[in-house]
Amino acid sequence: QDDDHNTPRRRRTTTTQTLPKRGDINILLCGDPGTSKSQLLSYVHQLSSRGVYTSGKGSSAVGLTASVVRDPETKDLVLESGALVLSDLGICCIDEFDKMSDATRSVLHEAMEQQTVSIAKAGIIATLRARTAVLASANPQESRYNPSKSVVDNIQLPPTLLSRFDLIYLILDSPNVEFDRRLAQHLVGLYYETPHVVKPPLHQELLRNYMEYAKQTCTPQLGD
Repeated sequence: QDDDHNTPRRRRTTTTQTLPKRGDINILLCGDPGTSKSQLLSYVHQLSSRGVYTSGKGSSAVGLTASVVRDPETKDLVLESGALVLSDLGICCIDEFDKMSDATRSVLHEAMEQQTVSIAKAGIIATLRARTAVLASANPQESRYNPSKSVVDNIQLPPTLLSRFDLIYLILDSPNVEFDRRLAQHLVGLYYETPHVVKPPLHQELLRNYMEYAKQTCTPQLGD
């Protein structure tokens, strides 16, 4: 007891809490127009067993997180999940990331770092899980990548949002006669009576099952 006030003294208890670690990687693809960034995002979306594909220009803040709607039968207010919540334990592909409004980008900060979505609307207070990896594609500020500028100056995204991407890949359209000829032959061959489609070396279903098996069984650790 305290001698001055004759009141019981509080014990200080120290509890060790484990900080949540984000195990998903956020990737940004930035490059010149016409380098098949949208096709790459579409293929990743099809390859993932659980994921959502959306476009930045046609997405809103509530469309990415959650919205409060009135149920037509019970007339009660209910939460309707957005793209980030629906892609929980999967991947969320966001195309045209540079054309997204600032208000829409602001909701990504919590989801990309804490992997949660907090909602406080119409008397509903909830925290939804958004344990998803984000794969986004964006065009440079001047439509084409300027090699004389840095990556940050070319992308022109807020530093707080850019720092939440673990990997940033540049996809540049370098002039190459042989590569451009092969690309033109491939695109024209898709419109033949018998389309000339190049078969991938690995079937999509087999690759999807392999990725799911690796995700469930493999636990990689970083060494020194």
